[in-house]
Amino acid sequence: MPAAIRRDAPSPISLSDRWRGWRDSLLASASFQRWAAAFPLTRPIARRRAAELFDLCAGFVYSQTLAACVQLDLFETLRAGPRDLAALASRAAIPDAAMESLCEAACALQLLERRGAARYGLGPLGAALLGNPGIAAMVRHHAALYADLGDPLALLRGHDRERHLAHYWPYALDHGGAALTRDDVAPYTALMAASQPMIADVVLAAYPLAGHRCLLDVGGGDGSFLAAAARTAPQLRLQLFDLPGVVGIARERLAQAGLADRATITAGSFHDDPLPAGADVISLIRVVHDHDDDAVARLLAKVRAALPEGGVLLLGEPMRDMDGGSDGVAAYFEIYLRAMGQGRPRSAARLRELLSMAGFSQVRVLRTRIPLIASVIVAKS
Repeated sequence: MPAAIRRDAPSPISLSDRWRGWRDSLLASASFQRWAAAFPLTRPIARRRAAELFDLCAGFVYSQTLAACVQLDLFETLRAGPRDLAALASRAAIPDAAMESLCEAACALQLLERRGAARYGLGPLGAALLGNPGIAAMVRHHAALYADLGDPLALLRGHDRERHLAHYWPYALDHGGAALTRDDVAPYTALMAASQPMIADVVLAAYPLAGHRCLLDVGGGDGSFLAAAARTAPQLRLQLFDLPGVVGIARERLAQAGLADRATITAGSFHDDPLPAGADVISLIRVVHDHDDDAVARLLAKVRAALPEGGVLLLGEPMRDMDGGSDGVAAYFEIYLRAMGQGRPRSAARLRELLSMAGFSQVRVLRTRIPLIASVIVAKS
């Protein structure tokens, strides 16, 4: 076999790889680390890197500190003002010393603040969490994720084992969804509803819907995004498409919001059924990243078929590699969706490719206020 195509032939080493190899060997050197920590010009960098590495090691403890605070409703308890340690411990049925450990850990993470001797109040992050109830809902549901990550190598190797997160999102196991009952879909539908306000604020600020006449929200859950859209665009007709077990929840939610006469709700699965026609804008809000490329390609083709010429697809979800976003989007969703059993976090460039393959044109990536929460792409049919 010619050397140029031998499978075992070494790949040529680029200048970039040579530089990175030199950098890596330097950073791995204990003597260099000691020098960098002592030298005045490199000391701030060394300290920052040490703190970042420590945060990676301690991250699970951080997340469990937050989980304990959420499970105890500690932030809600402190909404009215600071409380004594003894009162917090009594309310939580936790010994004083253990409660002090939790509160001190929460102070270190800016979730709480010390307000005198043995007295605690809200910290800046704890107060911010109160304004975003969807975060607490996300923290509560992470118990399923942590169960799947108890043995991360077994998860990555695909060993046959119970997947708690897939059961939390049952459409990952039953794509058609015809057999899923209201009880099956209620937990994840409630989670999506709790977190939808902050997503809707970001998406609708980036792409106002005042110029459209009818919005179809595919995978619209309980209708929270439609309700938010309706408040910003009073002229808008509303359509929702979701699994049979979900649409009953949506009817109740939209009726309670006084939107029953503006909304048409259709039960079905985008895997098996065509999308309803009649909308000039179709939204996919936190839907695409839950599915693999082949399912996404089919979904986008159905969206394209349901839109009139010049209609708009509005796609909103966290995307990797976004300016002003965070590499944490990729780190989190790569493992989260692996535990769920399907889907991938995608870059805007990859989504452009999928949209182009489906026949969309004039694909635009819009700036959002908080890319970490959601980025937005709009495309014309």
